[in-house]
Amino acid sequence: MTIQRRAVGAYGERLAARHLEDSGLELLQRNWRCANGEIDLILRDGDDVVFCEVKTRRTETFGPPAAAVDHRKVRRLRHLATRWLTETGIRAASVRFDVVEVRPQPRGAALVTHLRGAF
Repeated sequence: MTIQRRAVGAYGERLAARHLEDSGLELLQRNWRCANGEIDLILRDGDDVVFCEVKTRRTETFGPPAAAVDHRKVRRLRHLATRWLTETGIRAASVRFDVVEVRPQPRGAALVTHLRGAF
């Protein structure tokens, strides 16, 4: 991954975290990693734990940002979520998987779309 792409991704994750916290969710962890992969954001929404994938795209040449979350990515995130819950011992009434799309604009604030229960 290029430095520029990494910077765009980090920018998107910062915006997504701020947007979700402003919406009342509590950020538990950012960029949790293990040998099998990474979860961008882990949050608490009341009694629920939310595992959130952040996708940032500057153009829609390849479709909307959420289109990058394919069945392999979903399977990997579900496995990672199970591992995180096991390792932390955190209990939740339910678990939810969200996607946040971030679309930087040439001028003005980026567009941020929160897709609750996306998969």
